[in-house]
Amino acid sequence: MTSLSATTERIRAAEAIAECRLIASMSEEPVRNQEPLQTTRRFLTPPVVSVHAHLRTRMQALGMSVHTDAIGNLRGLWQPPNATGKRLLLGSHIDTVPNAGAFDGVLGVVLALEWVRLAQEQNLPLPIEVVAFSEEEGVRYPVSFLSSHALAGTLDLKVLDLVDADGIRIEDAIRAFGLDPSQIPAAAIDSNVLGYIELHIEQGPVLDVEGLPLAVVEGIAGQSRLGFRFIGHANHAGTTPMHLRRDALAAAATWMTEIESLARNTEGLVATIGKLTLEPNATNVIPGCVDLSLDLRHMNDQVLAEALQQSVQKAQATAADRGLQVEWIQKTSEPSIRMDPALSSELAAAVQAAGYPPRSIPSGAGHDAMILAHRVPSAMLFLRSPGGISHHPDETVLEEDVEAALKTGRIFLSRIAKSNSASVLK
Repeated sequence: MTSLSATTERIRAAEAIAECRLIASMSEEPVRNQEPLQTTRRFLTPPVVSVHAHLRTRMQALGMSVHTDAIGNLRGLWQPPNATGKRLLLGSHIDTVPNAGAFDGVLGVVLALEWVRLAQEQNLPLPIEVVAFSEEEGVRYPVSFLSSHALAGTLDLKVLDLVDADGIRIEDAIRAFGLDPSQIPAAAIDSNVLGYIELHIEQGPVLDVEGLPLAVVEGIAGQSRLGFRFIGHANHAGTTPMHLRRDALAAAATWMTEIESLARNTEGLVATIGKLTLEPNATNVIPGCVDLSLDLRHMNDQVLAEALQQSVQKAQATAADRGLQVEWIQKTSEPSIRMDPALSSELAAAVQAAGYPPRSIPSGAGHDAMILAHRVPSAMLFLRSPGGISHHPDETVLEEDVEAALKTGRIFLSRIAKSNSASVLK
């Protein structure tokens, strides 16, 4: 097995970080001198063209055949001359939340290409397909994982009628990108896939607190996203007595504290109300209507379902107590998923063989792996997030941790190539 020098691995780690920061400059936000970089890159917006062009050049330089499927995933295939067995899928997403960091998603794509280079240097007979998923975050449209659902063959084509804040349907956005939405079913992977590996920053503090560079993901929490609307009555702020008010915002605030209490008193449950809009949104007018988002997550689907039910009941009780109405809708629901034991075991063995302590942790964040796991064996490798910071411009990654991921990848690919047709992955 060909080994790289420590110097080469460290140089490549630094280059990978620099590449992520370069891609971060491909943003919907204008780049201004002397100002911090702001990265916002939503599904099939103009900056995605730049990211595709950059990654396509990287893939072609590695001798990969490249195409963009009908949902906008950029896909590169390395088919070695001595190829045997099924192909390995690697990848992550290239869309971002507003004002994002440089590494969420993108690092997984950049490192996937580095793993292809490692496989080539070892002359491994392992076909590898790298996927840069076009949509995972659910930011432009009120639905997540469009790309991985298409790859898994589970995308409900009814979502193509959903519209963004500008009234643009998903179907129209796809056509504007030069793609044909009628070909989305053809994006689904075939049976010639041995598994999917996703490299990703942890986006949490566990590895940083423990001083560890890497961890194998044991499972991904289920998540439900809901929308709530409290409907009261707008009125004059100065002339309406407190006991005669039907204040939608006051009701929403009461409910929000109840949701926080529910999460704090339910082990493992996390609840986030991250988006709030109110009408008429004026200083001297009692709020008449408030819309809120609710994001619930837990590793146990039963606990998650009970939390959802309690959230609705608390909203209804709060509204009734104040003489208001409340409406709610479930926007997305993804069950929790365990990563494939055999593939995860191979990944953990590679981490240990590379000289790092083995560690397994659950993921509270959703990832494309949770969708593909229903179709093919899937596993994830986390890299430490310094300070536990993510979804923020201060998000970063350590050079030595990227180096650890490269060392692990070299060993993992060698092991998996040898067992491609063996029972370990059957």
